[in-house]
Amino acid sequence: SSFPGSDGVFYQDLANRRALPAYRKLIDDSPAADLVADLWGSPDVWFMYEQVFRKEGGKTRRTPWHQDTSYLPISGERLAVLWISFDPVAAENALEFVRGSHRGVLYDGSRFDPHDDTAPLYGDGSLPRLPDIERERDRFEIVSFAVEPGDVVAFHPSMLHGGAPTPAGGRRRTLSLRFFGNDVVYAPRQGFSGMLPDEPTTYFEELPARLAPGAPFRHPGFPQVRPR
Repeated sequence: SSFPGSDGVFYQDLANRRALPAYRKLIDDSPAADLVADLWGSPDVWFMYEQVFRKEGGKTRRTPWHQDTSYLPISGERLAVLWISFDPVAAENALEFVRGSHRGVLYDGSRFDPHDDTAPLYGDGSLPRLPDIERERDRFEIVSFAVEPGDVVAFHPSMLHGGAPTPAGGRRRTLSLRFFGNDVVYAPRQGFSGMLPDEPTTYFEELPARLAPGAPFRHPGFPQVRPR
């Protein structure tokens, strides 16, 4: 899709069950799962899903501030996202984070409205509305990291984060791998239906028929990768 008000192109795909075989060697044999096991101090690691991004072709708007957990029917401490760029990215063009926010309030998701970054995903009062972080950046401790291919940025999905804009002539190709541990439970969101309203190809659609709220988050489509 094109960004409103820009000539850049943004592509993403996520939690695609048809793509899982292409990632199995990576998630089984690379150090990725070992990294998150070390972060948690726990040997049990399950793979949740992949997400791929491509921004290129011109100047693009920034990705609004949000927390991934708002979009997911999960709750727990042992959650990790590994953000891997295949292109060098300067700190001012990389993913940005509000330090420590994964231990604070869980906000309603951003609807990614091009006219209002804080427009709520659910809007039913179950989660408070996002603060306008971009307009009030000096109120928050915001960090970002310059990365080179081969670097990995790890963060909890409840951390407030957003993507800086891509400059004209820039390109950012990213793979995001998401893992969970043994304390994570099924926590359905009111109004949540699958992963995305128009994405019927994920395993998330099957969860309501399989899991009760508060049950351990388990499904054959989210394979355990550690211990081997």
